[in-house]
Amino acid sequence: AQLVESGGGLVQVGGSLRLSCAASGFTLDNYAIGWVRQAPGKEREGILCLSDRDGTTYYTDSVKGRFTISKDDAKNTVYLQMNNVKPEDAGVYYCARRDNWGWCPQTPLRYDVWGQGTQVTVSS
Repeated sequence: AQLVESGGGLVQVGGSLRLSCAASGFTLDNYAIGWVRQAPGKEREGILCLSDRDGTTYYTDSVKGRFTISKDDAKNTVYLQMNNVKPEDAGVYYCARRDNWGWCPQTPLRYDVWGQGTQVTVSS
């Protein structure tokens, strides 16, 4: 099983960016997939998770109304749409899989398979 993120880069404050997480070696419809980020000098922070069982779970209030998660089963890919980006959104973004019968984790960082991360830089 493998997850590969892409789509990171430079985005202006107030702009939008869409990250992709391509899964291989397994099909998405059996798992919950989440996004986690790590800002420079800070610990990893769980953002949100998507599962067929319970929809979208947000772990961070600061992204509600701005970030959405979706997936394309045909492409076996999960997306993170980032709108109205703020300086504090900068960091490395990881997608991750939770092996818990399709449920998102109750603990925001409790994932079992991780991607390598993609960098998001925010300019003012």
